[in-house]
Amino acid sequence: MKHFDTLIIGGAVMGSSTAYWLSENPDYDGNVLVIEPDPTYSQSSTALSEASIRHQFSQPVNIKLSMFATEFFSNFHDHVQVNGDAPELPFHETGYLFLASEDGMENLINNHEIQKNCGAEVALLSNSEIKERFPYMNTDDLEGGSLGTKHEGTLDAFSLMQGFKLRARHNGVEYLNARVISLNVDKKKNLVNEVKLDSGEVISCSRVINCAGPRAKWIAKMAGLGLPVEPRIRAAFVFDCREVLEGQTLPLTIDPSGVHVRTDPPHFLAGAPPPNDLEVEPDDFKVRNEEWQEHIWPVLAHRIPAFEKIKVISSWAGHYAYNTLDQNAIIGSSEILPNFFFCNGFSGHGFQQSPGVGRGLSELITYGEYRSLDLSELSYDRVLNNEPFLEKAII
Repeated sequence: MKHFDTLIIGGAVMGSSTAYWLSENPDYDGNVLVIEPDPTYSQSSTALSEASIRHQFSQPVNIKLSMFATEFFSNFHDHVQVNGDAPELPFHETGYLFLASEDGMENLINNHEIQKNCGAEVALLSNSEIKERFPYMNTDDLEGGSLGTKHEGTLDAFSLMQGFKLRARHNGVEYLNARVISLNVDKKKNLVNEVKLDSGEVISCSRVINCAGPRAKWIAKMAGLGLPVEPRIRAAFVFDCREVLEGQTLPLTIDPSGVHVRTDPPHFLAGAPPPNDLEVEPDDFKVRNEEWQEHIWPVLAHRIPAFEKIKVISSWAGHYAYNTLDQNAIIGSSEILPNFFFCNGFSGHGFQQSPGVGRGLSELITYGEYRSLDLSELSYDRVLNNEPFLEKAII
């Protein structure tokens, strides 16, 4: 029977980031296996994400995770290069703009203070200041907004994952195309000690990290643990607008209704949580076109009148690994099963949090503690105690 010190279930951006950081850590002396059922990653949340990064969150730990990601991305080539080669990771710094009506302004102001205290470069804008910067925008029903002035925008999610993976493999991490069908727990020692694959192969291990994205709760269930994470569908619509928007480039703008839209040259991209935001089957990637007609387009046309006359060019749907407890990540292990580690429930933030979370798990496994950024507020204990750690700035 093969044995691995660390076995990672799921090889998309979170699994590959964790493998990367373990393999880069000179104090980690074990081997690593990443098990991924789909080597194309075509239906992974990573490949189907809108690949954006922002510093505008309500919890300091989330702000700091994104700030570290910004720093990491700026030197991405040096971090992941293999013999001088690395995937390109172009960063388009377009910013985020959170819009607020009168009843949402207090929350925006509170979040702004937290962000500024963490060092984020953000600006509170009045109704008139929004109109001055973005004259194509209808601001009649707005009280103000919050704009990220630096380090917010979009990148290539697939290239990020590939960079982590290529460097990790270069460092000796093994990847296996297989699906985990069961975990064996040694009840006397209270440890996961074996993983069974769909091929029938059984692999022994010293620890398991659950990086299974929207399917994470089924992996946790194999270990006898509950996990409030479920797949929820999110569609993205790319559309063309013939009228030129005169003014500053449209940032990723979040309307008070929840609809978001951003420039995606030479087109635009929009999306929104479904009106009935419920769990879907893990293989359900159907685009609900009625969302566009009935929910998204009317909001776009109201906020930016030029968007009354637009044409959808393409669309796709992916999954959020949605944490129903508090829409925040669940990271680390538990006394219930100390060698089973969670890396789950990112609720749409996994892409931008992957560098910091992978680093944090590497530290936790190697040293038994976080050394760079304390992620203990995101521990599994809050799930056991039913104590939500709410993130208010959810898209």
